[in-house]
Amino acid sequence: MYKNAVVFPGQGSQSVGMLSDVINEFSIAKETLQQANEVLGFALSDIILNGPAESLNSTNNTQPALVAVEVATWRALNGKISADVMAGHSLGEYSALVCAGALRFEDALMLVRRRGELMQKAVPDGVGAMAAILGMADEKVEEICKLCEQGQVVQAANYNSPGQLVIAGNKEAVERAVVACKEGGAKRAMLLPVSGPFHSALMLPAADEFAEYLTQFDVSDPILPVLQNASNTFETEAQQIRQNLVKQIASPVRWTQSVELLADKGAENLLEIGPGKVLTGLNKRIAKQLNSQAVNCVDALNQL
Repeated sequence: MYKNAVVFPGQGSQSVGMLSDVINEFSIAKETLQQANEVLGFALSDIILNGPAESLNSTNNTQPALVAVEVATWRALNGKISADVMAGHSLGEYSALVCAGALRFEDALMLVRRRGELMQKAVPDGVGAMAAILGMADEKVEEICKLCEQGQVVQAANYNSPGQLVIAGNKEAVERAVVACKEGGAKRAMLLPVSGPFHSALMLPAADEFAEYLTQFDVSDPILPVLQNASNTFETEAQQIRQNLVKQIASPVRWTQSVELLADKGAENLLEIGPGKVLTGLNKRIAKQLNSQAVNCVDALNQL
């Protein structure tokens, strides 16, 4: 039984000044950002707190920035909540693995910075795209993607909540799918302002390079289970976690299925640790019966 689930958001939740009140209020949070600066060799904390937004939104900065502030917030909680299981949305899985003891914080920062670089360079600018499809059954979107492939890639990339699916692949194929989804009755179907077709088969070259890079780092058995995106299973063994981290890069994020599984396994409370409240909104749509709550400021932290 996993009564208390702690979840961490991924890319897209970042904003300049995120969690600045937590960082200013808690010395452990400030120290965590300082640690990140030292590991990476540049002032990541300055980009997080002061921007500019273009620097923060560059994938190779966004990824370590989110891990840094999420781990900082978890450390600031200082055991105020008892977690039974952890999970993260895409990049957020790295924060979950750090907080569950499977990855060292320093190693996670190096891994996600490299992950960001590899994902960025895997597909040349203008070749790939992502689009959000709203108000259409997942199965119908999947069928439309199959019809629109025409020798290219277009597939489900993020199952965010019922009726909210993100697709990714070659730009032309994604554009064909957007038109077909609109014609097929989707409430909205629109291209997203992202730099690559993340979580699609076009990311396989990045996954291969990342697998090689990952061999340089230790992965440990976590102290509590981590529900991983690529497998949608509760993982407790280092070797399986390692394989899933590689697989995740070119596989869809099955967030809807993950939250449904948590509910099935007895979860009552879902706490989102990190900036914004994107996951909390999704979680409420997926499983209304769960107590979903965002811990994204000092007030929220103090109320726990």
